Amino acid sequence: MITIEVKKKEDFINFVKIKGHADYADEGFDIVCASVSSIATTTVNAIIRLDSEAIVYSEDDGLLEIGILYYNDVINILMENMISLFKELEKKYKDYIKIR
Repeated sequence: MITIEVKKKEDFINFVKIKGHADYADEGFDIVCASVSSIATTTVNAIIRLDSEAIVYSEDDGLLEIGILYYNDVINILMENMISLFKELEKKYKDYIKIR
């Protein structure tokens, strides 16, 4: 199962930890894992393109941690959008992804 931990400071998302594997299907065919990876990677890359100093992240097998160092309206929208997309996945694949 993929677990997603979201932390906020005031009304802004300042940390997201994505951990685990969905195990929905065999490696290379797991649409849940691929979806989570694509959403997270797209969001991180978009923030880096906007302002590389606004974000820190680390990744390893089955782990991605994203820290937001400071905020602007666009970064906030991107982070909220990422969580919203994860919530939609969680609705459909609740046995494979959990948001805390």
